[in-house]
Amino acid sequence: MLEINAGGMYYRDLNQKIRDAVNSGEKDITVRNVNGQYYIGDGLRGKSTITVEGVPGNDLAAFMDGPTLVIKANAQDNISNTMNTGKVVIHGNAGDVLGYGMRGGKLHILGDVGYRVGIHMKGVKKQSPTIVVGGTAGDFFGEYMAGGVLILLGLNNDGRPIVGDYLGTGMHGGVIYVRGEIDKNNCGAEVGILDLDDEDMKVLKESLTEYCKDMGLSLDEIMKKGFKKLIPVSLRPYGNLYAY
Repeated sequence: MLEINAGGMYYRDLNQKIRDAVNSGEKDITVRNVNGQYYIGDGLRGKSTITVEGVPGNDLAAFMDGPTLVIKANAQDNISNTMNTGKVVIHGNAGDVLGYGMRGGKLHILGDVGYRVGIHMKGVKKQSPTIVVGGTAGDFFGEYMAGGVLILLGLNNDGRPIVGDYLGTGMHGGVIYVRGEIDKNNCGAEVGILDLDDEDMKVLKESLTEYCKDMGLSLDEIMKKGFKKLIPVSLRPYGNLYAY
């Protein structure tokens, strides 16, 4: 295992060290004393596992294609922006605009997230991105979503609403699974709320089995509470606003 001490290091120098290590064939890298450095994991390819101790800055894992990033604390905004493949595991809370335009791979978050998570998520060819959030989410969850899977669990929310307003606004593809009940008044007009079928249960259990393994949680306990499914009712929700 290679260890990199990021304490006091400029973000460009840190990212160059990580990139050089991956390109030289290192498969297990631990980066210690991270304190807000931007762009960790951006554009990296291959199968390396990079463990981050500390709180990384914005744009973690943008355009990443293959590696696994494990964050032992909280993380900030714009994680997995246009990520292609790979996985990000966050053992804390995360910020806003997670998974923007995400094309594939997995983003697993133990705690709460902010606004506009999953915005413009899409599937590319046989790829389908998945985001699993263990806690609660802010407004515009799944905004303009075009593909992939969003799962919101609402664990340990102490009575707080599991999700904010404008859920699924502009959604025209993919599926959102929310553990518990959903208030239609909190949703965008473009989505319908449905019960799960056998295929949904298969997708959920497959995704949550891996998530629970990453987070040390019990799948059986999570599945004791029911889920609702949100899907778009129109593939062109704003088509009548366009001028031709």
